[in-house]
Amino acid sequence: MEVILLERVEKLGHIGDVVNVKPGFARNFLLPQKKALRATEGNKKRFEEQRAQIEANNLKRRQDAEGIKDRVEGLKIVLIRQASETGILFGSVAARDIAEGVTNAGFTIDRRQVIMDKPIKTLGLHPVRVALHPEVVVSVTANVAKSEDEAAAQEKAGGFVIKTDEDETPDLDVLLAEAAEAQSQTEA
Repeated sequence: MEVILLERVEKLGHIGDVVNVKPGFARNFLLPQKKALRATEGNKKRFEEQRAQIEANNLKRRQDAEGIKDRVEGLKIVLIRQASETGILFGSVAARDIAEGVTNAGFTIDRRQVIMDKPIKTLGLHPVRVALHPEVVVSVTANVAKSEDEAAAQEKAGGFVIKTDEDETPDLDVLLAEAAEAQSQTEA
């Protein structure tokens, strides 16, 4: 199915490009989101008449996004979640959670602007891309931790921090000696 793009779509094209896409992608995503029009003769003529207005609106939205880009770039948000001792989350952090964290930090974004290949399922610092505009993408760091104190420790260390008690952690020499003793008993 041929469509005329009304805005830039990543890995597809720019405003005004006539592209051939699968019918399901057009019907379920591009057309309902008002990112494209069907490429009929009437729509092509109408688009050419309104092209200047569409490009002007796009330019204004892009300038607004460029204006806040520097303040959002590198933003660090803290997300408190329950997790196992090994750092695996009970659940996951999705685009909606990232959008809420950025909104709480003072910048209103929609969950559809958060670009994630897969949900976050571990504790630690995770870079996440946010599309302020189809042509303006910034990186935000999601600090997923069990508590505020742990989040601060992760921030300082630059990643996931496993807390252990000295009494619980056996000495490597003791483990090696026990393994050697068990090996010699099985050989005898």
